Amino acid sequence: MKSKVFDVGEYVDLMALLLDLQLRDEYRDGVVANFERIQAIAQVVNEFPLPDDVEAAPTFEP
Repeated sequence: MKSKVFDVGEYVDLMALLLDLQLRDEYRDGVVANFERIQAIAQVVNEFPLPDDVEAAPTFEP
């Protein structure tokens, strides 16, 4: 099975269409660049290993 590479530009275009968002051409490159940064940060977070004994907190209390 081939692994599909996540195409950020395609994602931005599809989400703009889904949300009926008129994304101007002069802003598209900046939006794509920001989503690429978000993807890189999310990948680091998602790849961080958690021990099996970690439990989710029921409420957040600062």
